[in-house]
Amino acid sequence: MKKKFNEMTSDELIKTQKSLKTVTYLFGVILLLLFGLNIFLIANKGFSASNVIPIALLPIFILNMNTLREIKKELESRN
Repeated sequence: MKKKFNEMTSDELIKTQKSLKTVTYLFGVILLLLFGLNIFLIANKGFSASNVIPIALLPIFILNMNTLREIKKELESRN
């Protein structure tokens, strides 16, 4: 089971924050590339069902960003 942030040590929080930040930023870059590719494909070939994929993945990116904010708040409250 996933530990809550207030139950984790500061070192665990920092480690989690670093790994989540890396993954989230990489995911964001890939998502931006997908959006750009979809705009290009829609302009050239029209709309298809695969054009919905970046929109469907956007909530995962938003959840990761919210988790990073929660970790940052928890770390700031400990200092």
